[in-house]
Amino acid sequence: MLESLGSLTGSPWIYAMVALSVLLDVFVPLLPSGVLVITAATAAAAGSAATGRVPDVMALILCATTASVLGDLAAYRLAFRGGERLDRAIARSRRLTTAQERLGDALAAGGGALVVLARFAPAGRSVVSLLAGTAHRRARDFLPWSALAGLSWAAYSVALGYFGAHWLGATWLATGVSVAALFGAGAAAAYVMRPRPEQAGAAR
Repeated sequence: MLESLGSLTGSPWIYAMVALSVLLDVFVPLLPSGVLVITAATAAAAGSAATGRVPDVMALILCATTASVLGDLAAYRLAFRGGERLDRAIARSRRLTTAQERLGDALAAGGGALVVLARFAPAGRSVVSLLAGTAHRRARDFLPWSALAGLSWAAYSVALGYFGAHWLGATWLATGVSVAALFGAGAAAAYVMRPRPEQAGAAR
């Protein structure tokens, strides 16, 4: 399969598959977009080892980053325009209200590290994009951090697949180790973003 995927890496189809997966997983977080990006990068590494070409890897990063930002923007605009029902749902939850206020404070202060961290956490990208839209945060405050988050995630995912293939060979073992490293980063991001004891008490 890696050989087949490697042949697709040089065609537009692999980029279309990656873009569609990354674009949609803001709405369906269960989509394995990270796994697909890593697998494509592993196949690209196998091809570059034989041909000496690296532009495929750079194009993969650009493709995943662009799709990530566009997905974030779509979720943000959807929540921004039709947020009445979502507003009511958030108002009923102290936890979500606290998260929304924390995000707003971070964006207003120019400290969008929360947006970058959320990109790695499971479903964090969806929550942050929807909360930013619902809170009517300015796009110019949100999108630069969304772009940085998308680039960081894409570069990290592609690097895992690319260097994993060079170190362990273009095998399923390399892909599995790289995917585990991606999930590990997600678990670490979720841990860092966890509510502090005083926040958890306020959210009850």
